Amino acid sequence: TLKFYGGRLGAAVPLVFFVVWAISISVAGAPSEHGLILGMVGGLTIGMVLCRSRWADYANEIFTGMANPVATVTIVAWFWAGMFAQVLRVGGLVDGLVWLGGQSGATGGVFVGATFLLAATFGTAVGTGYGTAVAFCTLMYPAGLILGADPVWLFAAILSGAAFGDNLAPVSDTTVVSATTQETDIPGVVRSRVKYALIAAVPALILFVLLGGDGMAADHARAAELLSNTARPDGLILLVPFALVIYLALSGYHILVSLSWGIATAVLAELVLGLAPPEAILFFDPATDTVGGALVDGIAGYLGLSILILLIVAAGHLMRLGGALEAMIDALKRFARESVSRAEAAMWGIVFSLNAFITINTAAEIAAGPVISRLGKRFKLHPYRRANMLDAVTSAIGYIFPWGGGVLIGYQTIRTLESQYDFVQAVAPTDVWSYVLHGWFLAAVMLIAALTGFGRTYEAEDGSESKTPT
Repeated sequence: TLKFYGGRLGAAVPLVFFVVWAISISVAGAPSEHGLILGMVGGLTIGMVLCRSRWADYANEIFTGMANPVATVTIVAWFWAGMFAQVLRVGGLVDGLVWLGGQSGATGGVFVGATFLLAATFGTAVGTGYGTAVAFCTLMYPAGLILGADPVWLFAAILSGAAFGDNLAPVSDTTVVSATTQETDIPGVVRSRVKYALIAAVPALILFVLLGGDGMAADHARAAELLSNTARPDGLILLVPFALVIYLALSGYHILVSLSWGIATAVLAELVLGLAPPEAILFFDPATDTVGGALVDGIAGYLGLSILILLIVAAGHLMRLGGALEAMIDALKRFARESVSRAEAAMWGIVFSLNAFITINTAAEIAAGPVISRLGKRFKLHPYRRANMLDAVTSAIGYIFPWGGGVLIGYQTIRTLESQYDFVQAVAPTDVWSYVLHGWFLAAVMLIAALTGFGRTYEAEDGSESKTPT
């Protein structure tokens, strides 16, 4: 154990400082992974000053916390998932989906609904909600405006598709974190959360179709010309490696095995069919001593988050040693008493609150993970249930609030289009947040599930799911 000035609450200072720092830089409009890392380093430093035990012991426990398997498993899975996502991107999967949307002949609200479906498909394939927001804002947003889609509803449909993919993709960073922090397998988690995602997606799709068509008059010729410059059907073949990864993952294969087969299949298809030049996948440049390409970019894209998760997990370890985590769990137990519904409502509130203010949803999920795990185990909730309560709310809220990372990156992407197209005008984050229907519906579904017990399962003695507590 470690002793802190301020008692057990003193052990929570590093993580509390990080949360306050994250909220501050988010409100200031300057969120970044590097800034979040600095906040966590600052929190750990302040914690050292408050530590009454030997500072050398405190420092050594930081490294012990970083060695937690939860962090290492998450980071390695991220690297494989990142490579897979980048390989599909350079091969033109999003171009193929955009082409499919253009060929559908949809206009107005139907186009908005189709955009939601295609964005959800792409997000589920590549596991990156932020990447989905960038790709579809770049390609589908201008075309949708020409085809009579309301700009606010169209932007909201893209963000909703990103949230759907972030929640359901086996290779999503939030999926990986939710499974590893709850000490369970990714395929089982994905299978168990499909019902929640679909319950939220169906009414969202219907409303997008019914309400999304109040834009300008459709100009089919101009839209076809615009799409012809960006969209091509060849990339649709990459739905095959995407389907292969889903099949293998849901069949019980380890996520690294599933992703390795997906990467190999996608690379082979791109090289044989000429979907991407070899240097787009991997290249060596002796002149500049660099190695690049989709495989390298996929790993590099998660380096910042990898450092951040190591530091956050270390802060959680210090909270446990100092008794702060136990104090938090005790307070939640008193609130829940013997009611599992109250306990799940408390879980929902914790995850919602952290994600409402921390811009990068993965960071909020990592911070909430240990609390959800300990409280859920107190009531014998199955790891799948705990992981779903953690991930669904995280994925939903990350694309709703105006300061959320997904909303801001989509907004900035549309801003860059204003100089390219005279008919594009950016939708402010404060205007779109209430229209991100899938996000709101998914958060509501999980709150209702917590209060009513819908989908609730408990962990049996052999680790299997049970409808009744053991």
